[in-house]
Amino acid sequence: MTNKKNLYLNKPQFQAELDRCLNCKAEPCMHACPVGCNPREFIELAKAQKFDMAATSIMDKNILGQTCGLVCPDYFCMKACTRRHIDFPINIPGVQATILQNYREEKAAFSPIADNGLNLAVIGAGPAGLSAAAELAKSGCKVTLFEAENKIGGAVNLIPEDRLPRDVIEKDWAYVFNPERVTLKLNTTVTDIPALLSSYDAVIVAAGEHNVMGLRIKGDEYALSYIEYLKNPQNYQTTGRVAVIGGGNVAVDCALTAKAQGAASVEMFVRRRLADMRITEAEHLDLLRREIDVSPLTSPTEIVKDGDKYKLSVCKNKIVDGKAAALEGTTITLPAFDLIIKAVGSRADEKTEHEKIIYAGDCQTGGSTVVQAVASGRAAAKEILDRITKR
Repeated sequence: MTNKKNLYLNKPQFQAELDRCLNCKAEPCMHACPVGCNPREFIELAKAQKFDMAATSIMDKNILGQTCGLVCPDYFCMKACTRRHIDFPINIPGVQATILQNYREEKAAFSPIADNGLNLAVIGAGPAGLSAAAELAKSGCKVTLFEAENKIGGAVNLIPEDRLPRDVIEKDWAYVFNPERVTLKLNTTVTDIPALLSSYDAVIVAAGEHNVMGLRIKGDEYALSYIEYLKNPQNYQTTGRVAVIGGGNVAVDCALTAKAQGAASVEMFVRRRLADMRITEAEHLDLLRREIDVSPLTSPTEIVKDGDKYKLSVCKNKIVDGKAAALEGTTITLPAFDLIIKAVGSRADEKTEHEKIIYAGDCQTGGSTVVQAVASGRAAAKEILDRITKR
């Protein structure tokens, strides 16, 4: 069961973080935010007990404000925070999430928006698609939002619930969703994107990266994809040994989930160095706290099914000209894994080149954070409107 209280700042913590803000006129935190959210502004409003205005300040810039507050990494606003040069940065994401959890009021009715006569389709209701749809609606467009799954969220739904309760993204979206402008079609897969142009003025594709990359080794079929695992971790619960191939945020989520599900031991195999792992300091500490082993400079070479378990062969690597290269004579075979999960990346479907079709989010930029996807969706909406209104 998720302990939601631990995800947010308590009253003393919240007040302490507000008081630590230096009210920097240069606003480095805002400039470091991919969506331009202004921590200085919403913190000053919260200090003045104007919590409804603080919440509005956040949501006006970031339609997934509470979601991002819970899962944003520490290398955007916190890295830019002036306090880090004095003691340690303000927990800006924590303040943001706490404001929206405790003080966000029910939204007022949407102000009437003049219809601009445009009708657009958005494919994918993940962070980028939701952001694009909201931006288009604010501009006076009619929007149909297609989602293949039975709920919104996209890849956000793969984030373990102890980090992001499933109702948070729904709360964020409910606050900005304009039913007069946006029609949401769940359980609807779009297979022919260009065909939509017969009914819509333009299309934004924000379908994510759902094609999991293979390990390119013998026995790859025995490794479970991170998407299938994180969608349904309860289906793969084990008290035995688990191997996770990969060293990014998703691999960490897989490892922590496996341990939380009761695995006796979890080991991550990372192709590059520990210092090369693109994860946050908090994630590094979580791995230590949960006693998850990390084997750096290590790559899989083969997986063999052995009864109801698996043998995993790995070799050591060295870094040559910035790239990982296998060291000869270092291959060893590790027995008795109950589950092997591959989390080495994914790719999007092939793109369709057309002036009225634009891509956003992970299917445009590759894997990104939630806040970067929100920024990408908003930018895509502005770009497509610029294209089709100048024709």
